[in-house]
Amino acid sequence: MVLAIVQARLSSTRLPGKVLMPILGRPMLWRQLERVKLAKSIDRLIVATSDQPEDRQLVDMCREFGIECYCGSLDDVLDRFYQAARRYQADHIVRLTGDCPVADPQVIDAVIDCYRSGDCDYASNINPPTFPDGIDVEVMRFDCLEQAWREAKLPSQREHVTPFIWQQPQRFKLVNFANDTDLCHLRWTVDEPEDFEFITKVYEALYPTDSGFSMSQICSLLERRPDLCKLNADFERNEGFTKSIMDDNT
Repeated sequence: MVLAIVQARLSSTRLPGKVLMPILGRPMLWRQLERVKLAKSIDRLIVATSDQPEDRQLVDMCREFGIECYCGSLDDVLDRFYQAARRYQADHIVRLTGDCPVADPQVIDAVIDCYRSGDCDYASNINPPTFPDGIDVEVMRFDCLEQAWREAKLPSQREHVTPFIWQQPQRFKLVNFANDTDLCHLRWTVDEPEDFEFITKVYEALYPTDSGFSMSQICSLLERRPDLCKLNADFERNEGFTKSIMDDNT
């Protein structure tokens, strides 16, 4: 069984409450789940949030949307993922993060197909990245996630779930799904107010005529509206992971 787990919480340090900020009248996370559900290769979709009282709002939103929730550790996200996958008896896990409201279901399916055809332990489109930041997809076998859960010690490995796996190519068979064109300089994730402004404008331009708009449609929009890219062009990719690496050494 292929289980997609979207991690989300309200206590973001850079943009608190971002996953519930409204895009065209619905919470940002709702918009992302709406898109992820279009992926054909996923058997089940859940949200993994924390067991903190403030995140009950996410549980309520998911219930309204008809998506199951697992509540676990706030800071040990690896444990949260593992316990959720174990509860739902997943064979394969797709990891998605709840700050990516333009996640592309076609890319999700393509990475899953790459994982299956590659007979591997882990596949992603982030090592190295060639897709826009915010189109990230990771797929792994349950027993690899379990090994990470048992053995990972560093803060960065516990907070970001998969580094223990992809940092060990000699131990795990890893496959990367690359885009035809390197678009890793584009930022479509939401960590800052400027990111949210960018995403809102993308939705306003594309969603009314095609609720399932694709990555290529966003690229076409940006060709017509290059000014949109300037809204959030000054932020570093994977800033949160970089900070976690620094915390490993303190």
